[in-house]
Amino acid sequence: MSDIVEGLGTAVEGGLFSRVLDPESGAKERHEGDPENCLNCGTRLEGAYCHACGQSGHVHRTIGAFMHDLVHGALHFEGKMWRTLPMLAFKPGALTRRYIEGERARFVSPMALFLFSVFLMFAVFQMVGLTTPTDVGGPNVDEVIDQVDAQTVSERDSVREALEAMAPDDPERATTQQRLDELEVTLDRIENVQALNLSENSGIHTGVDWLDNTLVKKWSENPGLMLYKLQANAYKFSWLLIPISIPFVWLLFFWRRRFKAYDHAIFVTYSLSFMTLLFVAASVLSASGMSRTAVFTTIATLAPLHLYKHLRHSYELSRFSALWRFLALSSFIWIVIALFVQALLLIGAF
Repeated sequence: MSDIVEGLGTAVEGGLFSRVLDPESGAKERHEGDPENCLNCGTRLEGAYCHACGQSGHVHRTIGAFMHDLVHGALHFEGKMWRTLPMLAFKPGALTRRYIEGERARFVSPMALFLFSVFLMFAVFQMVGLTTPTDVGGPNVDEVIDQVDAQTVSERDSVREALEAMAPDDPERATTQQRLDELEVTLDRIENVQALNLSENSGIHTGVDWLDNTLVKKWSENPGLMLYKLQANAYKFSWLLIPISIPFVWLLFFWRRRFKAYDHAIFVTYSLSFMTLLFVAASVLSASGMSRTAVFTTIATLAPLHLYKHLRHSYELSRFSALWRFLALSSFIWIVIALFVQALLLIGAF
């Protein structure tokens, strides 16, 4: 129950952050009783909003208005969202192109949508139980090896006694002998593992003192806490995916002067927003009883198809041009993920 409450709180928090970047367009006409001058900067009002600072001329002070703003702002229920989401799902290229070319007020801005989708993803993950484990430390390695060794010795002795009790012409004798030989081999391997003395020599040493004394030491001493911090940092620094991804998209178009870095930023941000929402939908479907195979098949089909269509129509490419760029971008994605994880690990070292 606490996970659900925490998840809802995270979703609301995400909505509030997205509102900061993408405030509501609101009414265009002045309300009756509005002041003549802006209450924020004193400029004379000529409409529902101050043309100098952008503040609404209508300042309400009722609890009902406050609750309306909370629902309207936190959960982002407005026309722009319902115009943006269908286009993001079915016509991502047209959405990206129209936003780049100037239709900014009609759609939710890419960054606002990305922030909302990220907060929503982690909120849903918390509600469905997709969180990092905290007890990854488990029992001591030597204790586990000793337990396996004791069990194997016990089984070997039992098999040996059974073999000695069998008649020379017993049809099961060959199978029992084979099992005894396998157990002897297993015991030899366990002895080799014990000789490594894993408890003392399992640490990773990079050769860089500050890295060994910070990041490596923290992961060795408390892997559960570090996994939790890794998840939290992924949530806080997910926006790093955008600047990391932009140079790789630029490599696909650097000789075409028509497309600027801004165009790539809009494309990347909208694409990341869709992929995030896709994982949200997949986690909900999985929690509702849909088989993992079906969920995986859905993601494996929709994600590349959407990326191809998004790439082709955003940059108005031919099928061949879109295909080779899609294949290259699919490879770049793994590099981006690796760089992002490395960045999170470095952040966790401090």
